[in-house]
Amino acid sequence: GRRARRRLPSAAPGAAGKPFLKDGAKNLERAVSLKKNAQFQTVYRRGRSLANQHLALLYLRRPELKIGISVSKKVGKAHVRNRVKRRIRECVRPLLPRLKKGHYVIVARSAAGQDDLSTLSRALDQLLRRQQLLLDAPAQTAGAPPRRQRP
Repeated sequence: GRRARRRLPSAAPGAAGKPFLKDGAKNLERAVSLKKNAQFQTVYRRGRSLANQHLALLYLRRPELKIGISVSKKVGKAHVRNRVKRRIRECVRPLLPRLKKGHYVIVARSAAGQDDLSTLSRALDQLLRRQQLLLDAPAQTAGAPPRRQRP
């Protein structure tokens, strides 16, 4: 017979305290991910690109933040490609609040199959800085009093 599927509890309306989550989105990736082939193709055709040995980054200015990850079969078998995608998502997650609005496509190069998380993180950070796509980090922590300059 058919087994009943477990349903995950849906996200609370508004998802207070969780940035980048839209109504009905259950996780961070769904809220900011490029999903349709047409969206990827638009970024490929009209976006600016920059690459290094590990990753290629394409960016197209848009009013909302969306990110897509592409890993071809040149990188490796399915389990390797899935690992690379998970690592790239993990690299992007802490950068989300600092990214400029737009559509991003991150393409893994064949060398990415052997790279660890820290290497991919440095490679992505380098590409984002070279294209000046990171917003300035806040100078001080929220709630901290401003520091006085010495005379």
